[in-house]
Amino acid sequence: MAKEWYIVQTFAGYEQKIERTLRKMLEDNEIDAAVLTDVRVPTEEIVESGKNNKKITRHNKLLPGYIMLEMDLPQLGWKVACSKVRAIQGVNGFVGTGASERPRPISAAEAKTIFQQTGEIKGERVARVKQSFEIGEKVKISEGPFSTFSGTIEEISTEKGKIRVNVQIFGRTTPVEVDFSQVEKI
Repeated sequence: MAKEWYIVQTFAGYEQKIERTLRKMLEDNEIDAAVLTDVRVPTEEIVESGKNNKKITRHNKLLPGYIMLEMDLPQLGWKVACSKVRAIQGVNGFVGTGASERPRPISAAEAKTIFQQTGEIKGERVARVKQSFEIGEKVKISEGPFSTFSGTIEEISTEKGKIRVNVQIFGRTTPVEVDFSQVEKI
């Protein structure tokens, strides 16, 4: 037996409630802790600019209507653990299988991709900045060593969350690379 990640479909908005229910069932020994080892609702952190350029942090569900379970399902007796999960109010079932079938885990690569998006691979959460910048737009750098400088956007790298801004330093145009969170629209 090996630990693998399984996806459980839930009613939308019930993800945290079902996560709490499963954790309570583990505490009360209703589900064997050797079978169900972890429960997660994958979320990502999004930083937005609000009024007066105040930074607002939100947590968005990466998979609305789904939760992830790390399970070590035994060859015999897997139905007991799975039926306890399926019996929770708000659970539709395991993704990709019927009620009488053994659940199929997601691949390690799929799990890794989800955890990279949530920032859990490195042990730290990575905030995604929600901004709509355009090349040629005027911005002011608000944080870092170039704070108080203004310039125009030369390049946008959404994968890295960085922007290259042309600023005037000592009378010369100099490209500076900064994070999305370090700039404000003028």
